Amino acid sequence: MEKLTILLVGSGGREHALAWKIAQSPLCGRLVAAPGNPGIEAVAELRNLKVTDVEGLVALAQEIAADLVVVGPESALEVGLADRLAEIGVPCFGGSARAARLETSKAFTKDFCARHGLPTAAYGVFTDAVSAGTFLDTLTAPFVIKADGLAAGKGVVIAAGRTEADAAVLDMLGGRFGSAGTRVVIEEFMHGEEASLFAICDGRTALLFGAAQDHKRAYDGDTGPNTGGMGTYSPPPVLTNALVEQAWRELVVPTVEGMAAEGCPYVGVLYAGLMLTETGPKLVEYNARFGDPECQTLMLRLESDLVPLLLAAAKGELAGAAPPVWREEAAICGVLAAEGYPEAPVSGGLIQGADSEFGGEAVIFHAGTA
Repeated sequence: MEKLTILLVGSGGREHALAWKIAQSPLCGRLVAAPGNPGIEAVAELRNLKVTDVEGLVALAQEIAADLVVVGPESALEVGLADRLAEIGVPCFGGSARAARLETSKAFTKDFCARHGLPTAAYGVFTDAVSAGTFLDTLTAPFVIKADGLAAGKGVVIAAGRTEADAAVLDMLGGRFGSAGTRVVIEEFMHGEEASLFAICDGRTALLFGAAQDHKRAYDGDTGPNTGGMGTYSPPPVLTNALVEQAWRELVVPTVEGMAAEGCPYVGVLYAGLMLTETGPKLVEYNARFGDPECQTLMLRLESDLVPLLLAAAKGELAGAAPPVWREEAAICGVLAAEGYPEAPVSGGLIQGADSEFGGEAVIFHAGTA
């Protein structure tokens, strides 16, 4: 196969990990990242475009004659980047805006689960506080309150009591997350341990792509506000082979088949956030992209070439693809965050010493650096 020109969209730690792995592929002849970050610049050319600048990114893909576009963040999918690339015939690893609703609308996903009988928490969707309060009356604490749309991993409140739950509903409906909070999803609280399962999909076929466990609370001891993720490891010991097989059979396969049946084939990464309950794995949420920082641990463990899988998924040819090969060793990723994160992060601080502090086995992935 001729060497490929690949465009990577995004600027986070996830995208640095993807760039790091893609650049190792013998199939990669040229890697361009938009907008990228200083870490990605070591392995790719950077172009200063926002991830939501669909026309700018499409023009860039045409300019460099991209053979493959790999989309990192969900926000680029939400605004239809994959749809526009499909119109001009550029293979894209990432879903259409309609397919990405599995992440961009929690209400859509819960309704999809209800239509297809997928195991998940009981729920209600509301646009006013009175109806939400009536539903809360039917539940027992703690309560799970979610903004319907994208909120950078911070739109979920686990309310210990009713007063906190009512306040969270009013906060979201009152505009804290803008249009993402015009609807709220209220769920029963599920007891168990969370884990993340990943699949690479081409619209018809799904291929298992590892698992990880993410820890979202900001402070030690699983305390503090939720974040986009403070650390992760792979593989997660709690997710046994039997549980993986059950989640695959009861969640992933029916989801890929259901989306295709509804005229909305799913292409890209399907990231299933699972709650491992006493009665088996249940869906907490779907994400339409690699997790961040879960992706970092997956890329460190992946022994085989990533690019053939991304290209096969983008072209609808996964059925004949070789499955990924993983290192036996575990990988762990810890996030170094700015003071005040996530509520009021202080930017502009100088980061130094990381390369020498962690030794030769560590890889430093940049996120939010300049």
